[in-house]
Amino acid sequence: MAKLPSHIDIHLIRILYLLLSEKNVSRVALKLNQPQPSISASLRKLRELTGDPLLVRGARGMVPTQHGESLLRPAKRILDETERLFVQKIAFAPQEATRTFHIAAPDYLDSQFLPNIIAKVRRESPGSRVVIHGTARDMDYIHLLSDGDLDLVIANWDEPPAHLHLAKLFQDPIACSMRADCAYARRTGVDEMTVEDYLSLPHVAPSQMLPGYSGVIESFLEKHHMRRNVMVESAYFGQIPYMLTQSDLVLTTGRQFLKFYEASLPLKTFSIPIKFPPMRFYQLWHDRVHHANEHKWLRDLVSAAARELTVR
Repeated sequence: MAKLPSHIDIHLIRILYLLLSEKNVSRVALKLNQPQPSISASLRKLRELTGDPLLVRGARGMVPTQHGESLLRPAKRILDETERLFVQKIAFAPQEATRTFHIAAPDYLDSQFLPNIIAKVRRESPGSRVVIHGTARDMDYIHLLSDGDLDLVIANWDEPPAHLHLAKLFQDPIACSMRADCAYARRTGVDEMTVEDYLSLPHVAPSQMLPGYSGVIESFLEKHHMRRNVMVESAYFGQIPYMLTQSDLVLTTGRQFLKFYEASLPLKTFSIPIKFPPMRFYQLWHDRVHHANEHKWLRDLVSAAARELTVR
């Protein structure tokens, strides 16, 4: 048998399939709108590649050899698979979909943001599932996105990984809060905190989300050669407001988040005498799903929830 070339033309496989199906060079030439000598030349090439005549004369015209018949189904399978590779993407139909979406998000988002996303998914794609993942310190979100284990990460890293796609969602001004009846809160007005006070007070801070990526608060302070007195780090951000009620700790985060807890807990929110940039939240995704229709739908839905939050 002749040595196979490193590349086989799909068109040659199509000619092989049609010759074995039609058993007639002239009919194949008509089907492919090619001159008959061109198809005859392809048949000669196929015979060289396979080491078999493929088609031989029979009582009523050409018939496939035994080896030729064995190639009919593999050739058809290759053509079908090739067609599926290059078929146009089917539009995503949310109402009929049964897709599972994986979203990683921190628990210090606005209290209505994730619930609004879930409500939208339930209305628009009731057959789809959503799995919300926490932003644990020991999880590598870059690899989870690239491997397809996560669809989106909603975050506010100061400098997100450059190779990921990013879309801005909303921003939240930064404030700090503490127990309303602690000694400092009782004697200080909400706009009277000094820089020295802020840096020296005992702070509670969320654990680092990813090794090497500092939070926006720490990054800003380091850039301006300042350091606050962090006495507690916690991976459970949703529990921190309750820690404030039983201690002298201070929490620095988005004002929207603090407003939610200030309404139900005995907390006092202060304006910070340092001009922190607002917390800017965005969604991150990998290039592997950038053009996927279902992911575009999900990203648009998340963006719509963010716009509603801004209006509110």
